[in-house]
Amino acid sequence: MDLRIFTEPQQGARYEDLRRVAVATEDAGFDGFFRSDHYLTMGGTGLPGPTDAWTTLAALARDTSRVRLGTLVTSATFRHPGVLAIQVAQVDEMSGGRVELGLGTGWYAEEHAAYGIPFPPLGERFDRFEEQLQVVTGLWSTPVGETFDFTGTHYQLAGSPALPKPVQSPVPIIIGGGGKKRTPALAARYASEYNGAWQGVAETKVLLDRVADACRAIDRDPATMTNSTALIVCVGRDDAEIARRAAAIGREVEELRENGLTGTPAEVVEKMQAYREVGVERFYLQVLDLSDLDHVELIAAEVARQL
Repeated sequence: MDLRIFTEPQQGARYEDLRRVAVATEDAGFDGFFRSDHYLTMGGTGLPGPTDAWTTLAALARDTSRVRLGTLVTSATFRHPGVLAIQVAQVDEMSGGRVELGLGTGWYAEEHAAYGIPFPPLGERFDRFEEQLQVVTGLWSTPVGETFDFTGTHYQLAGSPALPKPVQSPVPIIIGGGGKKRTPALAARYASEYNGAWQGVAETKVLLDRVADACRAIDRDPATMTNSTALIVCVGRDDAEIARRAAAIGREVEELRENGLTGTPAEVVEKMQAYREVGVERFYLQVLDLSDLDHVELIAAEVARQL
């Protein structure tokens, strides 16, 4: 069972805040440190302002040595796929081959408006997303010395040397979302991992079954897909500690119990085991209070140990 720490720095964080959490994540023995790729807060002031995901990961590639690093998830609206392929390959080299690319259609209209990023309708965003997957994987898989061409509706590349190459071949790609047709089909074709975030146990099983069916439809063994989820985490040794951590992020304990992994270590382990029984192999634990490094250490000592 892989456990990864997942942060939302658009809510307010400097690089140093993220570096401390990433180093604590590594020291505590977690498998990975991931961050969102957003440019606008979703409540609150967001001070001191957003940090860029791939700039952050490039620095963390040098400030850590073991943990996997990646995004949940980069929006296909943010970057040209040719530029994204170069960025990810470079950060993969800087990290010694520890990068994973979570990629999605994008959904937060307000952040696009705030920073002048085009935000087309959902159907077009899915079309662009699919072309980005084709371009990024095509650039990385083109043999050295050969060139890559692509003629799509939204992106065209001609005579690209398809450099640089990442250290990993291939770089793991994570696709998530609850779409009934296109999302499972794209995950089956391009992803090494499917992430069914923010869902209950029963809903997660439905999502995982859809992806497994999509794998079978193209003669891919569903066992080659890593199944994961992302859930907010709020762990305490007793009710008072749980309540204190919930208050620190402006949430109610009962709401967190219903929608996340909240409670004593034993309670959280029990709920994680229920996800495990429907096929989840990896958890992204959403930590919102980046100043509470004791929380990270508690999860490692009392939750991860039991799994």
